[in-house]
Amino acid sequence: MKRRDDRRDFLRAAAAAAAGLAFAALPYATRAQAKLKLGFVGSGRIGGTLGSLWYKAGHEVMFSSLDIEHDKSLAAGLGARARAGSTREAVAFGDVVVVAVPYSALPSVGKQIADLIKGKVVIDTCNPIVARDGEIAVWARGKGAGLASAELLPGARLVRAFNAIGYARLADAGARNIGMPIAGDDAEALDTASGLVRELGFEPVVAGGLAMGKYLMPGTPLAGEHTADQIREIVKTLE
Repeated sequence: MKRRDDRRDFLRAAAAAAAGLAFAALPYATRAQAKLKLGFVGSGRIGGTLGSLWYKAGHEVMFSSLDIEHDKSLAAGLGARARAGSTREAVAFGDVVVVAVPYSALPSVGKQIADLIKGKVVIDTCNPIVARDGEIAVWARGKGAGLASAELLPGARLVRAFNAIGYARLADAGARNIGMPIAGDDAEALDTASGLVRELGFEPVVAGGLAMGKYLMPGTPLAGEHTADQIREIVKTLE
């Protein structure tokens, strides 16, 4: 019986992953009409806030973390289009996956979901903070956070975003004329991420490829709140 249940779970995950890849191949405008399924790996301040905001924008969300009871409570507080599950369930569920965990957790997370994220759009909100994350943060900052995350999440269509603005300032971006720097190497993934960024009231600004992801974190010139035009001017000084 256990073997049969495991096979059933595997087939469900595989079917969900295949559906996600097919959905991701559509233009964003087409996907937006049907709304997205967003799977969250990490449901703390960033993941929980983003999930709540995108839920209110009409998307379906699934939260996952080390505390399933927290995830269930968060989902129940939102409504019928929100749910909670395991990390692998959330990744399989999502047309887009949002990873919002401490950087020290990223290597283990990457191994856990490696077979599910290949070809999926993954938004990386994780920042390597040496005081919190230790040696992995030292390595990631030396390599550049965008390239480091791509190495830890192989096969994902990675976009770095939401790395330089605090979670408490995410909800009222439209009223403050704030830009959002993002970085990635995949044009379609950037298009998808840009659409989601706009839904929260930010103006997305592509800072460049994943190599530019090293500037999308606290302590760099792109950190904090800037208008889109200011971001573009700052990027010119970094290239």
